Amino acid sequence: MPEDVPDEARLRKVMIDAWAGYGDPRRIRDVVELSAMVSTNRVYRVILDTGDTVVAKVSNYGSFFLFAEDHDRLHRATRLLAGTRYEGFLASMLSDSDGGPYIFYDGEYWATLYEEVPIGDRLPKILTEAQIDNLAVEMAEFHHACHEVGTQIPPTSKTIKSDAIHLLEMVSDRHASQQFGLDQSRLDIVRRHSHRFLMSLYEGGYDYWSKMPVLIDWNLGNFSIEFSGDRFRLFSRWDYDWFRVESRVLDFYFLSRVSSRTGDRTRFTYGSHTMLEPRFRRFLKTYHQHYPLTEAEVLFMAEAYRFFLLNYVVREGRHFFRHDIWRTLQHDVVDVHLPMLDQLDLRPLLDELG
Repeated sequence: MPEDVPDEARLRKVMIDAWAGYGDPRRIRDVVELSAMVSTNRVYRVILDTGDTVVAKVSNYGSFFLFAEDHDRLHRATRLLAGTRYEGFLASMLSDSDGGPYIFYDGEYWATLYEEVPIGDRLPKILTEAQIDNLAVEMAEFHHACHEVGTQIPPTSKTIKSDAIHLLEMVSDRHASQQFGLDQSRLDIVRRHSHRFLMSLYEGGYDYWSKMPVLIDWNLGNFSIEFSGDRFRLFSRWDYDWFRVESRVLDFYFLSRVSSRTGDRTRFTYGSHTMLEPRFRRFLKTYHQHYPLTEAEVLFMAEAYRFFLLNYVVREGRHFFRHDIWRTLQHDVVDVHLPMLDQLDLRPLLDELG
């Protein structure tokens, strides 16, 4: 389990207090644990006396204020997508009396309540070529819809730039070795790649790029689809731990993993090879035909991947993964994946897109 796991009774009390604070007259009849048990967040299905259900998410990791800000943006995005083909795709949060997201906070823990989305069909662990094309079209159209509403969503305080700056400061601290469990040579690797990432933002004018809601973690356990004959459409999405208002490019590394020849796996590492596989090139070519990518965006996929390794594995991995999994992934990232990034060349993808 991750470090500093809160007491179960305390978490359930927060969940119960959150429902009471919402002010709904329906009473809780039962509670079912839905957590994947790999992070500090806990998720519960709350069964009400009417038979209806809501989903409660409880946390105390990080900042309540950033949590509240992210959920405000997510709530707004969900509402703005109403009336499009993606209405109902994202699990909606319950609203407060002012129409904003209802968020409970007791000064130490916080919780939010979601409508439970139905779960449709699941994609197979390894997609066929036709399914890769289908997914590419679906993602292109979903990204386009998110882009359309993106201008109506305020930016967030927490950005990929602020996270990278924070990591650079953390690994430069004299207690960094103890905090990360890395020796000085490995800390130097993390510091160099954090600096390289920040330079790529500066040199590429990233501050001026179009930003929109992105969900990043598109593993097969986070979304469902609905088949209609041989075709499918995106049906429901329920996990938002890595929600951002950033460039669409941040979504593509996980989409390369979904498209890969190895598919979804229980034991895994975060290698870059999936971004150069013929199957992802096929995905990207089909996506590009429906929602064209710029050359800068394609090449930035390497930097988005670098950010994922640095932020979600090195900086915050202990909160997202079981401790033993995090240590293994951290070792892979620092000793293998980051050093190999120096040789990663995504220019062949540009040739594929013409």
